[in-house]
Amino acid sequence: MDLLRTIPKVDVLLDNPELVHIAPTIKTRLIRETLDALRAGILAKEITAFDEVGLIESVKERYRSLTASSFEPLINATGVVVHTNLGRSILDSELIDEIKPLLTGYGNLEYDIASGKRGSRYTHLGRLMREVLGCEDVLVVNNNAAAVFLILNTFAQGKEAVVSRGELVEIGGSFRIPDVMRQSGACLHEIGTTNKTHFADYENAINDATAILMKVHRSNFSIKGFTAEVDFSELITLAQSRGLIDYFDLGSGQLVDLGVGDEPLLTELAALNPSLVSFSGDKLFGGVQAGVIFGKKALIDRLKKNQLLRMLRVDKFTLAALEATLRRYLSEQYERIPTVRMIREKLPALMQRAEALQAQLQPLATAVETTQNYVGGGALPEEAIDGAAVVLSDVNAQALHETLRHKGVIARVENDKLYIEMRTVADTELARLAKIIQESIA
Repeated sequence: MDLLRTIPKVDVLLDNPELVHIAPTIKTRLIRETLDALRAGILAKEITAFDEVGLIESVKERYRSLTASSFEPLINATGVVVHTNLGRSILDSELIDEIKPLLTGYGNLEYDIASGKRGSRYTHLGRLMREVLGCEDVLVVNNNAAAVFLILNTFAQGKEAVVSRGELVEIGGSFRIPDVMRQSGACLHEIGTTNKTHFADYENAINDATAILMKVHRSNFSIKGFTAEVDFSELITLAQSRGLIDYFDLGSGQLVDLGVGDEPLLTELAALNPSLVSFSGDKLFGGVQAGVIFGKKALIDRLKKNQLLRMLRVDKFTLAALEATLRRYLSEQYERIPTVRMIREKLPALMQRAEALQAQLQPLATAVETTQNYVGGGALPEEAIDGAAVVLSDVNAQALHETLRHKGVIARVENDKLYIEMRTVADTELARLAKIIQESIA
């Protein structure tokens, strides 16, 4: 117990010059935690000696752990482009430079410069979105789940929304269409069967309580074989002939041909003059997280009057980043939208990048193989894209995979081989990637 009596007081450590950079309130707490841990270690006979230098280092380490960012930049070597766990779509650095003045200074988020009066944040994307899509109006909320909820709550609260049983989807995080409907106040009216829903099923479901004929895109699974579904264009015709709202929960939102799959293009849907369509901003669209709703202006105006919108609205970063992405689409600068560029990239370019990495990894034994990549993010679930990878087979693949993960590289293991996929690795990352791999094997 003599060791306990030698534990310094908090005040003694507070004055140590090594801790001068730590704010006083945090410093006091960290010192107390350090001394409490020391005392417990002595009582448990796990600590038999200590000195003040070691205590100071312990306080500094606690401070570093407390203040370190939980976010880390990673190299995505999985070949999955829209990787939900790694942040979905990424933005190019030039886009961040473009919108930086709007984020680091004041701007006209809700200020009408022409009139000098309060404006609306929802006007900023309208002109560009109408130009790009050819729609009447647009509204942006914080994600597509919010868009679904807002639409159902606004137009189908206490009423029926008709949905095919084959479209009652569940996406990541246990987001289920039936549960969202119930919480929005809408009543689910299921029609058809899991594999077949016909036009007559929608016709026969319409009654005095019907508000919406809803279509949900099966973006993260597919149904094959003996199947049938109703095209959205037919749903639009039926709904509008009966004075109802047609709504397509599109999910991903593809604006240009990506050279893979048969995802409906946003421009094609807008040309049908639908009531409402919603999609995610950070999937195939290639922007930031947002739920984009477009369609008839009268319906968008009603959505804007729903008090829930205040809770679902987006901030200036989201609006500015989406606007910058739209400008790239409008000027057809698709190479400046990383998601579009990566999905479209052809095998020869990927092979060239793989060979460049392989050269930097010498003298390690590696091979370059053609592989299969995927879009990811709950989009085009069965559509594989030809890929190229640098493969390490003469290693403990699982152990190396774990080591790389802790050093900021997320690769994949298959058949006891480690694959470094090139589709999702930038040219500017090759040198750093090669160094990390070499250090991990040495």
